[in-house]
Amino acid sequence: MKKNSIIAALTAGIVSLFAVPLAAQTLQVPPPQVPAYIVFAGDTIRFDRADLRERMDRELVAFTYSHNMSTLMIKRANRYFPQIEPVLKRMGIPDDLKYLMVIESNVDPQAASSAGAAGLWQFIQSTGRSYGLEVNSNIDERYNIVKATEAACKYLREAYSKYGDWMTVAASYNGGQGGMDRRIQSQNQKHALDQWLVEETSRYMFRILTAKMMFENPRQFGFRFTPADLYPYIPPKRQVTVTDPIDDLVAFAEKNGVTFADLKRANLWLRESKLNNASHRTYIIDIPDTEALRYDPSGTKVHSPAWVR
Repeated sequence: MKKNSIIAALTAGIVSLFAVPLAAQTLQVPPPQVPAYIVFAGDTIRFDRADLRERMDRELVAFTYSHNMSTLMIKRANRYFPQIEPVLKRMGIPDDLKYLMVIESNVDPQAASSAGAAGLWQFIQSTGRSYGLEVNSNIDERYNIVKATEAACKYLREAYSKYGDWMTVAASYNGGQGGMDRRIQSQNQKHALDQWLVEETSRYMFRILTAKMMFENPRQFGFRFTPADLYPYIPPKRQVTVTDPIDDLVAFAEKNGVTFADLKRANLWLRESKLNNASHRTYIIDIPDTEALRYDPSGTKVHSPAWVR
């Protein structure tokens, strides 16, 4: 009888544990409060309207209690922000637009959607080609971090010249400029925050704003990081310019002192084990610094001190 009582008590405890939401078990901080306003890309977005406040609150809750993906985004960003930020600056795009990339791909350079979008900026094939990217079975520059960022900048700059508002530009990145043009005309509202949108696009803008809040102050979302927690960015050891086909990238990698796997990780845009290049285009292939990529907690390079709390 006593044994059965103990088993019953343990069972009740286990049931009670799993009756509590997982987030509540693992996280003791509440979601951040909706701020009075956020400055995004130089524009001030105020939350003094009930619908805007509640839409922002929804994403703050979602980010706070989705620690698995939020954690990975911050870890990865330490590697990819240093490659993206100089391109945004060079092409005259506000730095805050990097958070659009965060929401598009969760900062995963190999991200691919069921709709056929790929890379950090999630271009579909036709859109990628229209902004200058080569996309085929052999070469897919949607996975080239610099070139895809340049293509995204072209889109963002073009959209801003049309809409003059970065939140509307962001909404158009998600829903397309054609759709945005139709809504502006049919609803007689110039700005996306004032339009009736499909749920995905409606949430998209506030997810970008929440990402900005999280990266600027991760502690308020319950995160604690040390330098060793973050994935480092190690520049390539050297770059090789090629204008001819490469029949065997395995041999090419070995000739340059790295494995084929190392070469592929550093050049995700190379989609096969050869480079066709019948047209003799110029490509730049990164040769990774494999010694520098060896894990060393004391030597991890931290991109943003604010992330280490």
